[in-house]
Amino acid sequence: KALEGIKAEKPAKARKLLVFSVTRGYRHGSIPTGHIALRLMGEKTGAFEVVASDDLANFEPGKIDQFDAICFLNTTMEVFSPSKGELKKMSDADKKAAAEKEARLKKSLMQFIKGGKGFVGIHAATDTFYKWKEYGDMIGGYFNGHPWGAGTPVSVKVEDGQEKHACCAHLDGNNLDFKEEIYQFKAPYDPKKLHILLRLDPEKTDLSKGKRADKDYGVSWIKPHGQGRVFYCSLGHNHHIYSNPKVLEHYLKGIQWALGDLKV
Repeated sequence: KALEGIKAEKPAKARKLLVFSVTRGYRHGSIPTGHIALRLMGEKTGAFEVVASDDLANFEPGKIDQFDAICFLNTTMEVFSPSKGELKKMSDADKKAAAEKEARLKKSLMQFIKGGKGFVGIHAATDTFYKWKEYGDMIGGYFNGHPWGAGTPVSVKVEDGQEKHACCAHLDGNNLDFKEEIYQFKAPYDPKKLHILLRLDPEKTDLSKGKRADKDYGVSWIKPHGQGRVFYCSLGHNHHIYSNPKVLEHYLKGIQWALGDLKV
């Protein structure tokens, strides 16, 4: 029902979105809910086909080219590396091969994005790849805690001047009010270098919980990386986020922008 009435832009061609949710740290219980929401969104709107897979082979050079965009849905930490448990069981030769594979997949993913494809990050995608500087530059910032916990009432506003932006117009300038875990970010986060779409409303949310001196708490943004398009939204901890029509339409518009089908 949450998807009823949400219309997509007609895709220029059939689009395929890889939804990837490997975790090497905290694993969100809402990941399966997010998978369902994105799959149904693609099916009901006709905007894209979702391939939900945690198979690292999808990032191999050549194979990654079948996708138009990659979505990191609540990924955490070094997702192209073996888990700590796996590493303990590996021989030195296996560890060397794993390191070579990690480097190859990182290069492949970044070439994919910079070459003109799309990247979508949802919630904990910024709690990922801390050891890889270019990933941080690509996504726009790293997770630095969540002063507003999952049960905290928050109010998210459309950034000033973005009320008519294609990703925000459906909100009619109105705030999103609910309980949700909201992130604060650390370097390379710089709002002056990002096209901020949504942010915490300082007049309707207790910003004293946060640690940033500038009181700047962006919630979603778009940005280029090379020739590619990056959309990130930090909403997505709680299950109810994935059945909120206003949030789902924001996701849809951001994803379609990353795919190249929504002009802004």
